[in-house]
Amino acid sequence: MYMEKCSHSQHAKTSPSITSVLGVISDEKALLFFNTIAVSDNNNDDRFISLKEMNLSTKQYYLRVSGLLKAGLIKRYKGKHSLTLLGRVVYDSQMIIGEALSQYWKLKAIESIKTSNSDLPAEEITQLINVLIDSHQIKDILMKPADVSCDIAKSKIQIPQKRTQNM
Repeated sequence: MYMEKCSHSQHAKTSPSITSVLGVISDEKALLFFNTIAVSDNNNDDRFISLKEMNLSTKQYYLRVSGLLKAGLIKRYKGKHSLTLLGRVVYDSQMIIGEALSQYWKLKAIESIKTSNSDLPAEEITQLINVLIDSHQIKDILMKPADVSCDIAKSKIQIPQKRTQNM
């Protein structure tokens, strides 16, 4: 019995994966709940989302809450849900993605100009980005050398190796 508790406790301490975090917030109702918690955290608001407002059954509601808890995005303290530190990072990242989506056509235009004018000086691309893009966070991402971003991504994402079968 001790071994069962020990292994269960060790299992509970495994860190969430990128796919588990993205999988949980890919559900629109879970994302709505997650964002409402984030907004209420930022406003020190104790607003509770009713099941009726979310158009969910009790089971559906608790499945989504459970998923957010397991992914490490929210915690429950004294009967109130709030974001974990990981949840805050994910929420801020989601806000950056939302901002990028709102500037989608500007990003496409910059990309098109870069592609069609490969001999365009870097200074002119920088100037174009500064004129078209409002968000400093997105500008920083666009100004970062591409090879640095790729190296960081490669080191963070673990791609499962294919198993070879012996015949």
